[in-house]
Amino acid sequence: MEVTIREVKIEDADGVRGVLNPIIEQGKFTVIDTPFSLAQEQDFIRQFPERGVFNVAVSENQQVLGFQNVEPFASYTQAFAHVGIIGTYVDGQFRGMKIASHLFAETFAAARNKGYEKLFAYVREDNPTALAAYLNQGFEVIGTAKKHAYVQGQYIDEVLIEKFL
Repeated sequence: MEVTIREVKIEDADGVRGVLNPIIEQGKFTVIDTPFSLAQEQDFIRQFPERGVFNVAVSENQQVLGFQNVEPFASYTQAFAHVGIIGTYVDGQFRGMKIASHLFAETFAAARNKGYEKLFAYVREDNPTALAAYLNQGFEVIGTAKKHAYVQGQYIDEVLIEKFL
């Protein structure tokens, strides 16, 4: 299968939901706990920060296979203008097919072009596959936030990771 990485379009909103909502509903790979409606996802894409990076991985027929985004770490100060928060999501049917690897390459380049020098992420401690994907891309573990999230009635630790671009 040929995979193309490109910037998200408003028309991708339903495809992005098709990747993200099942992950949310499983309650295992993200701390996001409420699925998104089509209108909410469209609004998210429309209002995405200008300095942000929002890439989708699509098949030949434009099916969204996964997506990755980088948002500014903090908008209340310029002290963190060089830092972005990254998130990565791949459709369960397409995991293990290097979708995330393709996304990382394009997202890193776009983030550099937008002035980011460092990317930061929180990864659920009970999601070793996601952590391994980030570590394989050069991220380093910098700590653990204990009981950082409360999902489906239980506390979850999150591993803090960073990568300098």
